Amino acid sequence: MRIETSSWGNLEITEEQIYHFNKGLPGFDEETEFALISLQEGTFSYMQSLKEPALAFLLTEPFDYYSDYEFELSPSDMEELEIKEQVLVRCIITLKESIEESTINLLAPVILNPEKQLGKQVVLHNTSYQTRHPLWIEELQEKEPSGKEGE
Repeated sequence: MRIETSSWGNLEITEEQIYHFNKGLPGFDEETEFALISLQEGTFSYMQSLKEPALAFLLTEPFDYYSDYEFELSPSDMEELEIKEQVLVRCIITLKESIEESTINLLAPVILNPEKQLGKQVVLHNTSYQTRHPLWIEELQEKEPSGKEGE
C-alpha cells in the first residue's frame, strides 16, 4: 500500500504497519488510522496519519530515556485495546530548534497492541508526569551547575 506524506513523499507500507485508533488522538479525533514507520537508526519511529499527509508524530521508547517510567493501564484501556500479551509503549517527542532542548511527553503515552494493530493515546491521571520532560537528561545535567561546592 502506498501513502502520501509531506516529509517523505509517497511511501510504501505494509498492512502490519497500520494501527487503528478508535477514538483518534486527543485534538485529532478524526484521525483514526496511522502507519508506524521505524527509522533505520535508534529507537525512533514516526506515526504517520493515513488521511492527512502533513500529520506525523515522532515517537520513541520512553524507557530508553527514563528507565524508571511506569504507570498502570486501566482495565477499560486494556479491554479497548484488546491487550492479552504484547503491548508497545511509545511517547511523542517535540523537536526543538536546538535538539538538546527537545522534550518527551510522558503524561500521554501512545499504547499499541501489535497483535490486533490497535492504538490509543492514554492521558495518565494522578501522576507527576508532564507533557514536556527533557529528552536529553545528561546534557541538561552537564549544563546546570549543582550549586554545591566542595563535593
